[in-house]
Amino acid sequence: MIYLEEALRVLFANKARSLLTITGLIIGVGAVIAIQVLGKSMAGAVGGALGDLSDNTFFLSPNATQANYVRALITRSDLAQLSALPNVSAAIPVTGANDLVQLGHAQARYYIGGDAEQPLNNGPLEYGRRINADDIAAVLNVGVITDKAYHKLFPDGRNPLGQSIYIGVHRYVIVGVLAPPRAGLLPTLFRADVYVPYTTVLREYVHGDRMPAARVTVHDAQQLSATEVAAIAKMRQLHGNARLEYNTFDKAQLTKGINGIFGVMTIAVAFIGAVSLLVAGIGIMNIMLVSVTERTREIGVRKAIGARRNQILAQFFIEALLLCGFGCGIGLVIGLGIGGAVNSLAIVKLTGYAAPLPWLQSVLITVVFTIVVTLAFGTYPAFRAAQLDPIEALRYE
Repeated sequence: MIYLEEALRVLFANKARSLLTITGLIIGVGAVIAIQVLGKSMAGAVGGALGDLSDNTFFLSPNATQANYVRALITRSDLAQLSALPNVSAAIPVTGANDLVQLGHAQARYYIGGDAEQPLNNGPLEYGRRINADDIAAVLNVGVITDKAYHKLFPDGRNPLGQSIYIGVHRYVIVGVLAPPRAGLLPTLFRADVYVPYTTVLREYVHGDRMPAARVTVHDAQQLSATEVAAIAKMRQLHGNARLEYNTFDKAQLTKGINGIFGVMTIAVAFIGAVSLLVAGIGIMNIMLVSVTERTREIGVRKAIGARRNQILAQFFIEALLLCGFGCGIGLVIGLGIGGAVNSLAIVKLTGYAAPLPWLQSVLITVVFTIVVTLAFGTYPAFRAAQLDPIEALRYE
């Protein structure tokens, strides 16, 4: 306790020098903690925002940069052949159109998308049911509308089930209403405004035989990757060209890509933080050596009245530990503050999902940095002070 009080007295007696000494630590730890918080919160938030997307779905499209792009386009017969593959429950066109939706005097232009028995979005329903196999087989004019479309078309809030709306010039019956998604931009990107059976979309909005993309739903999500490979092979076989290039895309790939981006950013900032910590550690060692030089006579007096080497070593080691602890602690607070602010002001608004901040991991990083820098750069000055000859120290001017 005496050593701690003495170390605090020395540090606070030189406030400006102590603050300048730990500035590098503050910057390094703050940067590492901030990017750590942002990476974890963004990955968690995106995972939460995409949570309603189906794990049993992937998208298939020809590579647009290939020379045979037109030949590689997906046809109606391709959809039927893909649907017959093992583990595939349906292959539907990724297409739709903006059309005028009208109910009485209420009208708006909405995006009309096709849906299968397994929907792309597994979010809850406010009313009714989803598109089912009977709707698809009979090519019925039925629709499931979003919460946004419901409030526009039914401002009085009445039950919309069984009500007729006009999409373009055709009458459709409402069989369901989706519950509102989480607030945020990302949860709304994967939603049409009105869902109708994909067979109805093919009839009303697909003119011609070729389509740029298909959505394939599977029975077993564990076999999704294998099914993607099989779908690409089938498309090449159907089009008679083994060199045709196709891309697949699913929820797991999107999540992995986002995590990969933030993983690279975390490594880059960790490297920058490590360089900053190295520079800060050298600064701390330099200041501690200066402190040893300035207090040479004091060390000599202490040794002359009976202080042992381990006591002198402990005194200067504790000073180095306090410097590192203060620097890393301030960096922790700043890093958490910046990360938390960006999370609240940007990430939550983008994804509509507030991921928990990695408090424990951030504190552990700070403690580890404090210990490493103290041991690496505080040991030598403390050892040098402990090794001073008391007679030579008393003669020092």
